[in-house]
Amino acid sequence: MPTKSPLADPRPLLDALRAGTPVPGLPSDAVERARSFAAEPASAPPADVEAFPEPLALALLEGSVLAGQPALAEALAASGNKGLAKAARKALYRLRSRGIEVAETPRPSAPEASRPVVATGPEPLPALLTSIDGTGERVLEIARPLRGGGVEATQFLYSDEQGVLRLQVTELSRGDYRRVVKQATSPGDDAAVELSHAEALERLGAAAGLNLRTHTPFPQGLDTVLRHLGVQARDVPLEIPPPEPEDERIAYEGHKLHEEPEMRGWLPPVAELERLARTVDELEASPLALTMAQRNEEIIQAAHTQAHAFSATPAMRQLYSGRLWEMALHFERIGKEQAARLARAEARRLAHGVTEPPSRYAERLFEKALLVTMAQRAAPEARDPAEVRARARAAEQQRAQSADTERRSPGGIILP
Repeated sequence: MPTKSPLADPRPLLDALRAGTPVPGLPSDAVERARSFAAEPASAPPADVEAFPEPLALALLEGSVLAGQPALAEALAASGNKGLAKAARKALYRLRSRGIEVAETPRPSAPEASRPVVATGPEPLPALLTSIDGTGERVLEIARPLRGGGVEATQFLYSDEQGVLRLQVTELSRGDYRRVVKQATSPGDDAAVELSHAEALERLGAAAGLNLRTHTPFPQGLDTVLRHLGVQARDVPLEIPPPEPEDERIAYEGHKLHEEPEMRGWLPPVAELERLARTVDELEASPLALTMAQRNEEIIQAAHTQAHAFSATPAMRQLYSGRLWEMALHFERIGKEQAARLARAEARRLAHGVTEPPSRYAERLFEKALLVTMAQRAAPEARDPAEVRARARAAEQQRAQSADTERRSPGGIILP
């Protein structure tokens, strides 16, 4: 079977430049000059990179992204080479998704001689983005100016497992839309954050790309809206950097993330809730003579054991690390720096399979699942998931207000 040429992919080409291995098919002088920048691509002058054959330029751009340095991508985003500019904009999105601050991508401008003299138009309207709920869903709202001065506002409900699920289009005045933005971003448990129009379009393209990857049908009207907004669906996997030295220390407070209003409703998947309920049934039916305190301790330990197994599953690590990474960005944008640090530390550990010390975030997630089990036992007729979650949230709020003298697990759960 023929070996794939490193020219087809920036990463293998970058590795070849760094290793000093031959790179056939490209000018030798350009290859040697690119080698001189390969160790630290972020230090390469953008003008020199732009002058390289495109495969070499893309390899150095990839190296700067891996190093977490946005300067080269920011410069090349305005390149006259359309392929290179597009790759640079994608690189900026990857960096932004990792929590690295990048400058806004400038739009290429037409030459002065060919630009018509017109009055300056109004500034682009901001977009809105809610936080992620416990099922991985959130709402993105994007405004598109209409001829005549109105605004077409489109709300997209999308999931981190399937992509765009529903959309709703509304026409309103520019003033009304600004009032919507002000109300949606007002301080509160469900506050949304403002996004630049460019970032909102990138997120929409990635969400639609997830529809394609998971074979989830587009909801009615999505094709038309994507076309009007100039968005193409594309697969943009989230990249989370490896753990940092402080993450282990921070991890001991991971359970505190569940005290944030935005995450109080987070629970394990329904299948895990059902499995935990069966375990509790088995433990309570056990013939062993245990005191109430011993039985409670046994139930809590079973929940923790299930939490450890859950967070060791690659699919769950990928899913929940992505959710935590996005929540970290949301917390940063609403000024919750400590919560953002906790979420980032947990996301890095989870994404890269760190299991020691055990995740207090995951343990607390399953302690909350015990509250769901208790709610179902108190009202066994309540089988609707939304109702069960509502009962669990009420129990969680009652727990937060109760006296410190009640028996608690390390995460604060109260047991009878």
